Amino acid sequence: MVTDKEIIKLDDVSKIYEIGDTVVRALDHASLTIHEGEFVGIVGPSGSGKSTMMNIIGCLDIADEGNYYLNDQPIEEYTESELARIRNKEIGFIFQNFNLIGNLTAEENVELPLIYQKVSKAERRQLVDEALEKVGLAGRRRHKPTELSGGQQQRVAIARALATKPALFLADEPTGNLDSKTGEEIMELFHELHESGHTMVLITHDDGVAAQTARRIRIKDGHVKEVD
Repeated sequence: MVTDKEIIKLDDVSKIYEIGDTVVRALDHASLTIHEGEFVGIVGPSGSGKSTMMNIIGCLDIADEGNYYLNDQPIEEYTESELARIRNKEIGFIFQNFNLIGNLTAEENVELPLIYQKVSKAERRQLVDEALEKVGLAGRRRHKPTELSGGQQQRVAIARALATKPALFLADEPTGNLDSKTGEEIMELFHELHESGHTMVLITHDDGVAAQTARRIRIKDGHVKEVD
């Protein structure tokens, strides 16, 4: 259910890189508002500014111009420790390359951020069980990434994000390394997460994937435009 609460607000945000004598505006006066409970697709070609926007939304980078408000608070008012807590707990990151640790089992990969958060062992066990069950991998919990298909690895990555009970899921090309059938299965899982109350932001170059979200934002050459 979409609420009036603004989770993300970019107000006239620019990110500028200097490459030799060339000035590149990866984001060029971009404005965007995302409300609690939305499922938003941000779509654009390679080099359009998608990753830059994701890094700013995810508190992995800061804008050079403009303002970013997270939960109605200007990002510059957060301390470094508060931003670290937001990245670890409030935002569930899901990446194209899964970013799993190869020598850990599925359940150990899901448990890792909870260990960093100093969650008790009993609570960690419950959260890991719930997350793996949610993504349909309870029976593969002791398998390592090399023993899992690409789709199963992405499900482990989603479970890892889910276990921390984030306010926001931020997915960067989550179907990019998957075949079309597996990509459809991952999108179905995202819809289930959205329907259970999660705010979802999906970044993709694929118009077909973006079309499955409730609202689409197009980004090109750092400019942001709402898609009807």
